[in-house]
Amino acid sequence: MSEENKSLFDIWGDNVNLKDLLIAMLICIGMTLGGYVIAPGEDPQPLIAGLVGGVIGFIISSIIIKPKREINDIEEES
Repeated sequence: MSEENKSLFDIWGDNVNLKDLLIAMLICIGMTLGGYVIAPGEDPQPLIAGLVGGVIGFIISSIIIKPKREINDIEEES
């Protein structure tokens, strides 16, 4: 097992790097709470701002963190 494979964990059937997972979670949580706290006081606005913050956090983390998956295509001989 290579050194890179030792740092990967199986979560919901996918291999993830724990460090990258924690970074993505911190970005998304920070953006969600930031949107919720900054939103004006009426009832639906903090919810909408928090949801928008979560989506923006997801987009940012998907740009910053690159996939670790390697796909090997094996051709069959006929």
